[in-house]
Amino acid sequence: MKQSLKGALLSGLVFPGLGQVALGAKKRGWWLILTAILSFVVIVVSAVQKALAVIEKLAAEGKPLDVQSIIEVAASASTTPGSVMFNLFFLILIFCWLFSIVDAYRIGGRMDR
Repeated sequence: MKQSLKGALLSGLVFPGLGQVALGAKKRGWWLILTAILSFVVIVVSAVQKALAVIEKLAAEGKPLDVQSIIEVAASASTTPGSVMFNLFFLILIFCWLFSIVDAYRIGGRMDR
């Protein structure tokens, strides 16, 4: 298997930055891995906080936990400042993942020549 394909697959399918680490660009790879982990953590924490807020709001209003009432409360909660942070870190994660794939392919391409 070509190094370029190996690096791109590791970064794209397993975890961002793993292709760089496997191809020898360890410092860049670890920065990408740490960025991806931080983004994952912020996204998960934000999603859990939003879900807890929805459940608390429904419980406070005495509404049943059915799909329709959850959708209504979640739609009103999606415009909070926390959702801006969620969106920002989601974009950072996507950029990190795409950059990692392209960069690993580029590094591997140099090794293939």
